[in-house]
Amino acid sequence: MRLLVAPDAFAGALSAVEAARAIGEGWQRRAPGDEVDLAPMSDGGPGFVDVLQSTLGGELLARTVRGPFGDPVPASVLVLGSTAYVEAAQACGLHLTGGERGERASSYGVGELVAAAAAAVGAGGEVVVGLGALGSNDGGAGLLTALGTTADRSLDAGAAGLEGVEGVDLAPARAAVDGVRLRAACDDATLLAGLFGTTKAAGAERGIDEERLPGVDALLEAWGAATGRRTALEERTGAGGGCGHALRLLGAELVDGLGLVAATLDLPTRAATAEVVLTGEASLDFSGRSGKVPGAVARVAADAMRPCVVLAGRVVLGRRELRTQGIEAAYGVSDTIGDERAVADPAGALADLAARVARTWSM
Repeated sequence: MRLLVAPDAFAGALSAVEAARAIGEGWQRRAPGDEVDLAPMSDGGPGFVDVLQSTLGGELLARTVRGPFGDPVPASVLVLGSTAYVEAAQACGLHLTGGERGERASSYGVGELVAAAAAAVGAGGEVVVGLGALGSNDGGAGLLTALGTTADRSLDAGAAGLEGVEGVDLAPARAAVDGVRLRAACDDATLLAGLFGTTKAAGAERGIDEERLPGVDALLEAWGAATGRRTALEERTGAGGGCGHALRLLGAELVDGLGLVAATLDLPTRAATAEVVLTGEASLDFSGRSGKVPGAVARVAADAMRPCVVLAGRVVLGRRELRTQGIEAAYGVSDTIGDERAVADPAGALADLAARVARTWSM
């Protein structure tokens, strides 16, 4: 039989690529005759470039860019023909900020990566920017500055530096990407500011004190008015702490990150040629970010009329909740293999779980 394996990262333990390999190896330990198709997933956040490169190949261009607080950080651009992929989290992800100093974190390095990607593909090419799990909350001001945008003051000091900004000149940034198609793979649909804005949704996660959230949101609202009030009201402009807004100002199309990755990896076709679809993540529970990849993969499996099975670090949802997401069954490493083994050897524990699940699901 043929098996499609399309997990998310197991946060803090395994990347999506590592998780897919562990599941595949464990499954084939029990069912060596089965064909395993690995398709690790991402919503545009950490692992975006790794996921695409592991399946599609391409050339990785190493770059050093400015981190969220000015220190140099390593990053890469994935080039596939006339398309370049950029992972914004490599420049200012939450893992770089530690979820602290969200008002001071700058997206400048993201702009440097966009510039490198645009130079790599040239006019007529395309640049796709993954915007998940960023630690900056600056409305993309740093990104635009790296591409040449100027104002009556510095724009690379994070959200805290946006107060009273006027006279923003976007022309140099637009010229820097002229002729290049831009798309942003967004992990959420938040707006730049307001009740459904990025500060309200994720400001605390980025390290902005609760009492400062209204003030920072007001700064982004004013930033939106100074750069493009109509654009700021569009869905997904709040993605990446407002980097979606910055890219939209440059003409980018803002799209759902999971949908983009699934289409790029041709997941529907691959699901249709499999008998069973496996997915997974660290914890399948009631938290806001839980179940995004499993739910998306389950929808693809349902369209192909294939059962979807989840392997997770732990499973809190009951059968009824799973069925509403189109998930046939879910198995947890903690419940089946044990917490001690899961912590000591996450890849081995996940492989052991996959081997056990294969007893039930392999033909």
